[in-house]
Amino acid sequence: MRMRLRKKELGTKNLVGERIETIRRARGMKQKELLAQLQVRGVDINSSALSKLEGQLRIVTDIELLAFAEILDVDILWLLTGKE
Repeated sequence: MRMRLRKKELGTKNLVGERIETIRRARGMKQKELLAQLQVRGVDINSSALSKLEGQLRIVTDIELLAFAEILDVDILWLLTGKE
């Protein structure tokens, strides 16, 4: 399975996007799968919004943050700081 590399530089709109992308890829999860899991939890974002979020080009809401932590099975503090 081959995942595309990021073309644009990371932005500055959130602290979590790069870690979300890193852990998602490490788990072999495609964006499409993550989007489906978000929708199950009532978080309705599209692929463009997820790409922008992962690229730190879009802000992330607290509701989204909680859903990402649950889906990816990571601590919210780790998403925010990279520290356990």
